[in-house]
Amino acid sequence: MVIRKAALRASVAAGLGLALTLSACGANSASSASSGGSAAPAAGGVKVGVILPETDSSARWEGFDKPMLDKAMRAEGLDPDIQNAQGDEQKFSTLADGMISSGVKALVIASISSDGGSAVAAKAKAQGIPVIDYDRLNLGGTSDYYVSFDNEQVGALQGQGLVKGLGDKPGAQVIEIEGAPTDNNATLFYNGQQTVLKPMYDSGALKLVQKQAIDKWDNQVGGTTFEQILTGNGGKVDGVVAANDGLAGAIVTVLTKYGLNGKVPVTGQDATADGLQAILRGDQYMTVFKPIEQEASSAAKLAAALAKGDTAGADAVATQTVDDPKGNRQVKSVLLTPQLITKDNVKVVTDAGYVKASEICVAETQAACDQLGIK
Repeated sequence: MVIRKAALRASVAAGLGLALTLSACGANSASSASSGGSAAPAAGGVKVGVILPETDSSARWEGFDKPMLDKAMRAEGLDPDIQNAQGDEQKFSTLADGMISSGVKALVIASISSDGGSAVAAKAKAQGIPVIDYDRLNLGGTSDYYVSFDNEQVGALQGQGLVKGLGDKPGAQVIEIEGAPTDNNATLFYNGQQTVLKPMYDSGALKLVQKQAIDKWDNQVGGTTFEQILTGNGGKVDGVVAANDGLAGAIVTVLTKYGLNGKVPVTGQDATADGLQAILRGDQYMTVFKPIEQEASSAAKLAAALAKGDTAGADAVATQTVDDPKGNRQVKSVLLTPQLITKDNVKVVTDAGYVKASEICVAETQAACDQLGIK
């Protein structure tokens, strides 16, 4: 199923003008955001529950989202209970049951799948607890609000980045390694990519070798799958769409094995330390920076309003809508703007404090950091 905004931002096309040069390597590492302190809850803070999906596919959930949600919610006078389901649907459900039983006044969920998230939302709603879908919309669900980034724009930026990285290479062969088929965001990323790439496939300007979704966003499976496609194509590839930095890292490992790293543009997403390091090395071409602090802040403001029963206040935060075709409903939403990052503007991420310069400026990237003024 596909979620469409009422009007897709025309500004997506503007991303083509941004300079590109990125990379990604290995499993993602947690960002410096995880080390930031957060204030203790105010006395009598309203209790809210937050369930994050996993830690294997991306460092963002524990490295960025958890500390930023904690800080933002405490600033709103909330007492957050933030747990991670570690990719286990049963654990996700059990955590939700515990939070509902404990009397949380609002529940924020970044689900593993739409089915699992929708089931949890239904149980919470039956107890009169408002639910916010965080980062991923649960198709066919009943959550009251949705907070995320413009995920089709994320995909469009990936498509634009790949095209820029390929340059003038008619008929360039492309392999697409996409996210989990159960994650609606992966569908949106793909849809956004295709707004750029499909016309080029249709015209013959690019050639799609094969596309493959990776269950659970499993980086190891992504790397193995990519290698099978690559060898099946005679070891030939000119560009790779990788749906996030974790998958990109696994793909770069394979490209390195075949002496192709740095010669084949690879996309990414999440602006992780490993991804940015790979970009500085020249192994990954681009990533997408999503200022998660904005997402966490919006979720905290919504949770604070809903916990008090202030629907008008929540509506003032969520001024956009997305369509849930499976549920035949419009969901009040906050949709934030992502940014394309290449080697030339990696400094944007470090200047914003999401990743420390010391995490990406290592021996093999120090020269690039010096050249770009990353300190």
